Amino acid sequence: HVQLVESGGGSVQPGGSLNLSCVITGDTYGRGYVGWFRQAPGKEREWVALTSIGGSASKYSDSVKGRFIDSQDNEKNTVFLQMNSLKSEDSGMYFCARRLRTHITYWELPTSYEYWGQGTQVTVS
Repeated sequence: HVQLVESGGGSVQPGGSLNLSCVITGDTYGRGYVGWFRQAPGKEREWVALTSIGGSASKYSDSVKGRFIDSQDNEKNTVFLQMNSLKSEDSGMYFCARRLRTHITYWELPTSYEYWGQGTQVTVS
């Protein structure tokens, strides 16, 4: 049973930083993808970043490119999202999502992922 647990959210001032973690258990870690999404109240879930598990290919939305950086610790089955130069518009609930298949086309779509974490709140004000 695949489970994802996010942590690291909190409240920061504009310009601050946070480092989100996504711990993944219950699957054959080492392949597939992890996506990061965020959702502000009253808005649709928005794709933020994509990590290729065990690989080096990363993708970022235009809104966070140059400010957010992903990384992974394969020994701990954990993916990180370092968020720098935070803006008020970065506020929202952040989710990590798992795709076990080894290819992905529509990484921006929530439906491309099979498993989701419960989310961690990020507030920038």
